Amino acid sequence: MQDLDRIDRALIRALRRNARITNVALAAEAGLSPSACLRRVQMLEASGVIRGYTALISGTLGERAQVVIVRISLDRQTEDVLNAFEAEVRKHPEIRECYLMTGEEDYLLRLETEGAGDYERVHKEILSRLPGVSRINSSFAIRSVI
Repeated sequence: MQDLDRIDRALIRALRRNARITNVALAAEAGLSPSACLRRVQMLEASGVIRGYTALISGTLGERAQVVIVRISLDRQTEDVLNAFEAEVRKHPEIRECYLMTGEEDYLLRLETEGAGDYERVHKEILSRLPGVSRINSSFAIRSVI
C-alpha cells in the first residue's frame, strides 16, 4: 500500500463519513479542484486503498431485531474448509457480519433474528449445517451501546 499524505487521509475520512458525497463537495472538503480530487480518488481505488463502497442497511426487523453474536469453531482450518464456510455464510441474510478471527474460535458472526425462537430455527437450519462446523457458541445482545 502506498504512503498516504494529508490530502489522501482527508479524502478517506470524508468518504468514510459519506461515501455518496459528490466529487465537488469532496474536493472542497479536501481543498482540491474537482478534477484533482477525482484523480486522487481513482488512484486510491486503483492502488487498493479504497476497495469498494457499500450501503449500510438498517435492520429489516426494526425494533423486533434480536442481535446474536455467534462464535464458530471449525473442525479443520484448511483453505478448502474456510472457503466453503465463507461461501455458505454469504448466502444467508440473517448473518449480517462474519469475521475470520485469531484465538480460540475461527469465526465471529453477528446475526439478527426475531428472538429466541427464530434463533433456534437459524441454529438448526443454517448454523449447524455450515461446512466444517465443530462448535457453536452464541450470546444474545442485551442492548446496543454504540
